[in-house]
Amino acid sequence: MDRWLWAVRLTKTRTDAAAACRGGHVRVNGRPAKAATSVTPGDEVRARVGATTRVVEVVRVIQKRVGAPDAVTCYIDRTPKPPPTASAPVAIRDRGAGRPTKRDRRVLDKFRSGF
Repeated sequence: MDRWLWAVRLTKTRTDAAAACRGGHVRVNGRPAKAATSVTPGDEVRARVGATTRVVEVVRVIQKRVGAPDAVTCYIDRTPKPPPTASAPVAIRDRGAGRPTKRDRRVLDKFRSGF
């Protein structure tokens, strides 16, 4: 499993793929997958890569890392599209930004009251 994830370029390194398997972030046909799990054509693989969960169907099993154009032919991407983002600005402060200043509070209050 870790070799296939790395070979089709879903993860940058094989170590990252093995760590994802160890952490329970990879599932094959709905079951948690270990790094040594083998895949066959037709299997559904769910792998959390970064902040997104990729859902792919295995078309071809390869052992060695190939170029990106060849890697894309080894799976069918069935990842659902992300929900649309809000077009209006949202009053959210960055986490860890500290306590808002008096000016920040006034801006937020003005925004919340509808201008």
